[in-house]
Amino acid sequence: MAASAAPCYLGWDFSTQQLKVIAIDEQLRVIYEDNIHFDKDLPEFGTHCGIHVHSDKLTVTSPVLMWVKALDMILEKMKSSGFNFSHVRAFSGAGQQHGSVYWKEGASQILNNLSPDLPLHQLLKRFTGNQIAKIYSQNPEVYAQTERISVVSSFAASLFLSAYAPIDYCDGSGMNLLQICDKIWSTACLNACAPGLEEKLGPVVPSSSVLGSVSPYYIQRYGFSPDCKVVAFTGDNPASLAGMKLEEGDIAISLGTSDTLFLWIKEPTPALEGHVFCNPVDSQAYMALLCFKNGSLIRERIRDDCASGSWGEFSKALKCTVVGNDGNLGFYFDVIEITPEAVGIHRFNRDNNKVPDFPKEVEIRALIEGQFMAKRIHAEKLGYKIMPRTRILATGGASYNKEILQVLSDVFSAPVYTIDTANSACLGCAYRAIHGLVAETSVSLVEVVKLAPEPRLVVTPTAGANQTGEIEAQRLKKLPKVIQSVSSRDLPAPSEKICRA
Repeated sequence: MAASAAPCYLGWDFSTQQLKVIAIDEQLRVIYEDNIHFDKDLPEFGTHCGIHVHSDKLTVTSPVLMWVKALDMILEKMKSSGFNFSHVRAFSGAGQQHGSVYWKEGASQILNNLSPDLPLHQLLKRFTGNQIAKIYSQNPEVYAQTERISVVSSFAASLFLSAYAPIDYCDGSGMNLLQICDKIWSTACLNACAPGLEEKLGPVVPSSSVLGSVSPYYIQRYGFSPDCKVVAFTGDNPASLAGMKLEEGDIAISLGTSDTLFLWIKEPTPALEGHVFCNPVDSQAYMALLCFKNGSLIRERIRDDCASGSWGEFSKALKCTVVGNDGNLGFYFDVIEITPEAVGIHRFNRDNNKVPDFPKEVEIRALIEGQFMAKRIHAEKLGYKIMPRTRILATGGASYNKEILQVLSDVFSAPVYTIDTANSACLGCAYRAIHGLVAETSVSLVEVVKLAPEPRLVVTPTAGANQTGEIEAQRLKKLPKVIQSVSSRDLPAPSEKICRA
């Protein structure tokens, strides 16, 4: 679908498996969207799920030239469809987090001298904290020849500027190298990784910064307006926060294969579990991210074991058991959990004694209440506070089950809404592009996106659930430490994503 003559805004998402783009008009309506799937559309790069896993089974890389060629392809598709690039006023984008890109000496000159007669991937032949340390340790000559180190988001922005783009506060904080309160690089962390690192990383900038105008290459090859602005790119998770339109006090919960929480926090208390970032849409706030590996797969297993494989029977069990489950608690880790590092099934009766099993209906409620209580406890450890205006925005497969959402509402003592977050990172970047043009005048993102669709209220807390939740939370703190964390020697080494340009 071609864009109309009215101004529009683009959002890009350089994700692990795809490059996606969305265009919205000034009424925030989606007028164009497309994607390039790396494995399917670019088979010459030989990726599986967009990556290469190395022989050590630990190092994971993505071919940087693949991203560049995908950008060429999607721009050509847009051009062929009749999309009028001259109407784009601004755009922003997101990149998969925790990947690093290394530009060799002389790369900036190549960027500054791109010929519009050739696709970008023919012009750029290719040469986070712990990754940089590994490069310096194992390949010091490569590090010495590195002119600039980007994260995936700033790398993508650099392509559009034809110059090195700065890293934004939010994605920079995801590198574990930024002082998130002062918003400057941490000298101690930089020195622990490699010498001369601050110069190679360059400056950090607010996430709403306008980095400049799109480069002449795109003006001449695709017809972008010389006035089209590039707003700082950020990480994919922060971009999703913008796409979900989170506000202070809100929680977004994605209930999928893994369960993920996005939290808006004013006064964070960073811990060894979870992640705290600078907020991508409010420079005075923070964003926290918690990921739980035991999500839908354990819910499906308990459904099969206790509800004959039927979600209908599963929901009936939740409806016929009471809030608080008569004091029966359960924690279910079929695989080693991320938050916390624990494994195994742990059941407790109302007297805090460990028991081997529960009746089927009790097991089902114990699973769901235990999953959500763990999320609330870990969110509060990072500084999250439930407020009178708190909303829970739910997405993902389990968000279609009203009874599961009722338990979520009861545990957090807050209403639960559902949102359609298809391509939320892309959409968030399009919103951020509009916001970037007015951010310096203190206009908030909330004001910018007021025309966007509102989430749908599904459930509110059951009467008395708040008191029950508080009692159970206090009880959890007194439980004996029988849920043993797995020792570090038993854990697989963390995989690393090292991307070199």
